[in-house]
Parts: sequence; C-alpha cells; structure tokens
Amino acid sequence: MKKRSGRLGQMRVTADGQGVVSHAGAELFRELAGFTGLIDAWDRALIGTYKSVPVHYPGSVLADLAVAIADGADSISDLKVLRDQPRLFGPVASKPTAWRVLDRVSGAHLCGLRRGRAEARARAWAAGAEPDLSSELCLDVDATIVQAHSDKEFAAPTWKRTYGFYPLACFLDRPEVSSGEALAAILRPGNAGSNTAADHEVVLARAIDSIPERARPRPGEQSSPSYVVRSDSAGATHHFAKVCREMGVAFSFGFPVTAEMREAIVSLHPSSWRPAVEDDGSRRDGAFVAEVTKLIDLRRWPEGSRVIVRKERPHPGAQLSLFDTICGFRHTAFIFAPRDPRERERRPMAALELRHRQHARVEDRIRQGKAAGLKNLPCAEAEENDAWLECVLAAADLVCWSKLLFFIDDDELARCEIAAFRYKILHMAARITRSGRVLRLRLDRSWLWAKALALGFDRLRAAFA
Repeated sequence: MKKRSGRLGQMRVTADGQGVVSHAGAELFRELAGFTGLIDAWDRALIGTYKSVPVHYPGSVLADLAVAIADGADSISDLKVLRDQPRLFGPVASKPTAWRVLDRVSGAHLCGLRRGRAEARARAWAAGAEPDLSSELCLDVDATIVQAHSDKEFAAPTWKRTYGFYPLACFLDRPEVSSGEALAAILRPGNAGSNTAADHEVVLARAIDSIPERARPRPGEQSSPSYVVRSDSAGATHHFAKVCREMGVAFSFGFPVTAEMREAIVSLHPSSWRPAVEDDGSRRDGAFVAEVTKLIDLRRWPEGSRVIVRKERPHPGAQLSLFDTICGFRHTAFIFAPRDPRERERRPMAALELRHRQHARVEDRIRQGKAAGLKNLPCAEAEENDAWLECVLAAADLVCWSKLLFFIDDDELARCEIAAFRYKILHMAARITRSGRVLRLRLDRSWLWAKALALGFDRLRAAFA
C-alpha cells in the first residue's frame, strides 16, 4: 500500500476570507463595454420605455448580461456570478429585473440595440481593432440549430429531428486572433429553409449596417473596401448572388454537384487539374482543382461568375455519393464572382479554392458562440430571445476586441478559444484593497497571466483616453 501524501487533510479550510474576488478579468469586459459606448447606446435605445428614473439602467443590465455570457452564463439566472461580487462589479440587477429589461425590447428597440453595437464597433475600430481595409475581408454566413426544451415562440421541429430554432448569423473573419466579429444574426423557426434567399439578404444587410460607415462597401467605387461573402451551398441562390452584386460585395458559395456538374467533371482533360494548396502555400496532399465554367450553364448567375471543382481522396468516414465512389475522389464545388463585372480575378484557382475552403472557420465561430450563450435561447417570447441574441453577439465582439486591443502580441492569449480565455483571464482571482482614496484590484501575483491582464487594463484606458 502506497504511503499517503503528508499534505492531504492538513490544510484548514474556512469561508471567512475578506476582500477576495474571482472573475476579475470580467471587469475588463465591463470597462470595454463602457468605453466603446455600448452601455450608453443601449440606454438611449430603451430609456423611453420607463416612466421614471430606473434603479438599474437598461444599458447596464444588458451589458452585464453580455459580460456574463462571455464569462460563461447560458441563462439569465447566471447573472448572479456578477451580482454576488458587488465590490468588484458594483450593483448588478436581479434576475427579475433582467427579465423585465428583456421584456421591454420590441422590434423598434431591436434596431436601437443593433445601432448601439455598430457605434461600439466604430469606437473599437478607431481605438485599434480595425482590420486592414486595404486587403480583402471575408463575411462568413452560416446557420445553426439551437434546441429548445419547452414551447417557445418560433420554436419548431428542425431538419435534424430536434426541436428549437435555426438562427442565421454573419461573422467578419479575423484570422489574426483566430476569431471573428459577430456582425449580425436573425432568429428563425426551427423549420426555416436552409437556402431561404430572403433571410440571407436580411442578415447581410444587417451585417453591413453593423460595419462603421467609412469601412462599408460602396458599389461601383474601385476605392471601396473589398468584401467577399462566403457561404456553403445554402447561400447559392440566384437572388442572393444578385443581392451581393448590388451591395458591392463579391461572393463565394458552395455549389451543388448536379448531373450537369458530373458530366462536366468527367469531360475534363487530366491536364486541367491543378494541385490544391494549404494555408502556407504548400501542396495539399491528394487534392486537385479545376474550372468548369465553360462546361455548364451560368446564364442566370451574375456576369463574371465562375465555378471551380475540387477533388480529393476521401478521408476516413467521409460521406460519398455513388459518383464519388466510382471516381475514387470526393468532389466539391463552389461558385464565385467579383464585386463588379468589370473586375477580373487574377489569382490562381488554387488560391481561390483556399479562400473558399477557409469558410470552414465559421464552424469554429458557431462552436465558440454556443459556448458563450448561443446554445440556449432562454425566453418564451421571440422578441425577448432577439434581445438575448444581441447580448450574445455583443459578448462575442467583446472577446474579439479584447484580443485585438489588449493581447494581440501574446499569441497564446490572442488565439486561444473561449474556454481557455476564461480560465486564463476572465476567472482570475484578486483582492480588492483601499489605500487612501484609491481602490486597487490586486491580481494574484502567482497566476501566470496576471501581468497580461494588468497590462490589458492599462492598454484599455490608454486606447480610449
């Protein structure tokens, strides 16, 4: 029998510590929400719903919800994590108060909440979070199922034989921090169609409205910032492609491999295939690309549209069609077009295919979104859940902006996922002390990332000074 460690059972544990707080890093997000003007903008959007001065202003309540969501909350009751630490977070609304604030949100107020997030994005970009507008920026559109376990407005059976919602979201890809800014999302019933062009049009319009005005695409202007909308085959509709052209953005959509496409693929000469590439420019093993634009009918698509096919040796577990099984390769295709028919795409096929393949990053955005509030829409009414969804989008933005503004030079923090970011930064322990008239948040000096968080607070205040 092994000898038991001498430390086991020797430490005396009591619950009488004073001045000790946890989740100290969440205060960074609360200050960021304040400095970007998100709290004030949301106050302006909802203050007209009160007959007298509220104890808890609505902007602060919703911002606290966004911070709690980023910190790990997936229901309104989880706001107690902030409320139980008044010395760090100040007075935080109770669960019933938070419910009532969400209940005040109507369709008109949702427009105000969206404008508030747009104003906050403009300030965050002006403070240093702006992407390189001289390069091509990618808007990734995708939908995901959110299950509901009780009857709620808009909840319906889904195509995966579950019950719930099918929201559609648009993210601005920010690969420098392995993340994305949550530009827009719309709440849809669980039985909504995957390729509903009207929904894609709405979410793209809201996404562009969420971008600072000077950075928005300007149709017909060569000096306009360049955007490309990426989607799987659900976005590949003639109407949505036309909308993209009218809004001045390029598109790259997954394209179904139909009978016409299969005939075109079979008719390709072996010399038509070119090696596919990886992110670093090296050849992708067993993958090849070829263009079939001239072999299929694209007359209903915008001028300048092209179709590229990729064939790749199937990985274990890949779902193959009979055509793929016979050919020995898994075939996928995508259709793309520039923002203006007068432009000509000069990049090689492999580079264009890589750009479209990187749309898969949106799955990471969805997955991290579900780890931060998107896996549950807690309210019974649709407009309340719309307000919750705006808080979820704001939480994603706060995480992304904090990485861009405060931790961009620390690759470990800038590129970690939300669970690791909470462990390292948001859930850090600290002590609150007062010296004279100065209130101090003293981070645990033994924690590996304490200096990084302290530097983050300094950078926050310098960026918005």
